Amino acid sequence: MDEATSSVDTRTEIQIQKAMSNLMKGRTNFVIAHRLSTIREADNILVVNDGAIIEHGTHEDLMSQNGFYCQLYNSQFSTENLA
Repeated sequence: MDEATSSVDTRTEIQIQKAMSNLMKGRTNFVIAHRLSTIREADNILVVNDGAIIEHGTHEDLMSQNGFYCQLYNSQFSTENLA
């Protein structure tokens, strides 16, 4: 599935995420995402830039590092982007 939530409203996105979570339980999964809310609950997030893994960890770990992932996440959810 390529960006299953890229062109849906927030309510539908939440429904898709719940369904995907149920399908993925007990399995190893690779999810490629541009919308970072899709991977927020992942056990391990690999951040790739220019073909190289530059960061990895949980959402909380990556946010606390204040690195590339944190900047991307904040840019997607910044209220400034709504204007």
